[in-house]
Amino acid sequence: MTIFNNKVAIITIDGPTASGKGTIARALAQTLGFHYLDSGALYRILAWHSAQLGVASDDEIALADCARMLDCRFDGATVWCGATDVSELIRSEANGLRASQVSQYWGVRQALLQLQKDFARAPGLVADGRDMGTVVFTEAPLKVFLTASAQIRAQRRAAQLGLDEKRDAGRIRTLLQDLQARDARDQNRTHAPLVAAADAYTLVNEGLSVAEALALVLHWWHEKKLSI
Repeated sequence: MTIFNNKVAIITIDGPTASGKGTIARALAQTLGFHYLDSGALYRILAWHSAQLGVASDDEIALADCARMLDCRFDGATVWCGATDVSELIRSEANGLRASQVSQYWGVRQALLQLQKDFARAPGLVADGRDMGTVVFTEAPLKVFLTASAQIRAQRRAAQLGLDEKRDAGRIRTLLQDLQARDARDQNRTHAPLVAAADAYTLVNEGLSVAEALALVLHWWHEKKLSI
């Protein structure tokens, strides 16, 4: 078991959408044999589930109630909400935008806080999101903040969707605009805004392969272990 100060080891990786934090966090968890938490998926599950129930994206009380009763689990790459496989359903751009909207509410974030904390168990946890290091796991010995320009992140998202730079230029411009709008909401929301923790390592994830970014985070992790 890997422990720090008698607590399960936790590594947080925060950053804006399409910064590559999920890819790096999953690879890191697999390399270290740690559990993995995609906190963004929880908000996407809530966004999808509340929409199925007809809850408006601005009804904070009803959204918080949904969050407290959320029945979800991760089985490898499969994400479940109750008995429904929502792995693909929650990844749509429309649902991602709704997730960004519902996540701004304090009541929703508080309702999901304990659920996120419960993922911390031996031998360790890699948690990615937007406030893992600043709110949820402030005691984590290693905190990483991934960032990249909006243009590069829009290109990555377009590639994930199989869009062609020339044929789908209009849709790619819309992706960029939506991404910038989401950045603004995440950075300027009253509760748990998207910022790097004061003690976080910043990784500018531009021009790096997954292997190169992973190697850098592993280097920081081993340094942190030696210093504690």
